[in-house]
Amino acid sequence: MTTFIGIDHVQLAAPPDCESEARVFYGDVLGWQEIPKPASLQARGGVWFRCGSQEVHIGVQADFRPAKKAHPGFAVNGLEELREKLELAGVAVLEDDLRQDEGVRRIFVQDPFGNRLEFLEYR
Repeated sequence: MTTFIGIDHVQLAAPPDCESEARVFYGDVLGWQEIPKPASLQARGGVWFRCGSQEVHIGVQADFRPAKKAHPGFAVNGLEELREKLELAGVAVLEDDLRQDEGVRRIFVQDPFGNRLEFLEYR
């Protein structure tokens, strides 16, 4: 019988030569730790990060188009501090209060490549 443990990683697509911008946004702005890609995958480009106990893989896609609707949702503690950090870095933040009745506060942003990201905090 198969038992699902959880999500190992999320992969987001980005255009070729995205690595520098990805390192600034995901590494510097979000503060995620870059992790080495396996040697067998390094030639493909992209960059990987650790987010809590999961990984986020930024993968190169030649015919890249950003994900505007589909998105990962990252649970955080300290959403207001994250929002301030994003805004100081010039990232547009969209607040959404549709789950406020459930005690969930959330914001949406776009990464440098136009991919939609959600950050949410449970109160």
